[in-house]
Amino acid sequence: MSSLHEELLPESLPSNPMQTADEWFGLANRERLQPNPDAMVIATAGTDGRPSARVVLCKKFVPDPGFVVFFTNYGSRKAIEMEDRPEVAAVFHWDMLRRQMRIEGRVVRSPAEESDEYFASRSWKSRIGAWASRQSRSVADRPALLQQVAETAQRFGVSFRDGRFAEIDSPPVVERPPFWGGYRLWISRLELWVEGEGRVHDRALWERRLTPDPDGAVVTGPWTATRLQP
Repeated sequence: MSSLHEELLPESLPSNPMQTADEWFGLANRERLQPNPDAMVIATAGTDGRPSARVVLCKKFVPDPGFVVFFTNYGSRKAIEMEDRPEVAAVFHWDMLRRQMRIEGRVVRSPAEESDEYFASRSWKSRIGAWASRQSRSVADRPALLQQVAETAQRFGVSFRDGRFAEIDSPPVVERPPFWGGYRLWISRLELWVEGEGRVHDRALWERRLTPDPDGAVVTGPWTATRLQP
């Protein structure tokens, strides 16, 4: 493994961790040593306090002012929990790079134009799939789900049979459904972790205050840095 992947955190920690975090995210996505280097685990909690976690794909890493973006169905369990309790946590783990990034912060819905732009970049099959799925809701069986997809595909002039879309010459126009879109996870705590020999890992934590404003945006405070024991 190259020395690039064995670098520890600098002895003098940067006052703002976001450039380093962005470099880590960029490296993981360029080298693609795992199938989905943009995968992160998102942890939420319901109104009863019970936690839940799942893997989503980080579609934007914005170092300034400091948030990440992911997309989902607004009727899904995670979305419902985030609307009730917007404080969430996320983890990136890049095993082959011997690095991990932990994030805690507050989610707000993406602006509509951000959700529209990303939805338009998806394949037409995935766009129809977003319309067809009532994410996290129960379904009688697999055939019932496939029938639901087939009926949705027919609305867009496409055939779906035996679990496959028919090949077509011209893709259909599929606008973003109102129940689907993005979230921005504004970062209040960020931990960078580097694997060390004998499990003497190198860890550092940065924290800042987030203040939601009346317009739904977030005002950020200055960072403080702390080195942590492994």
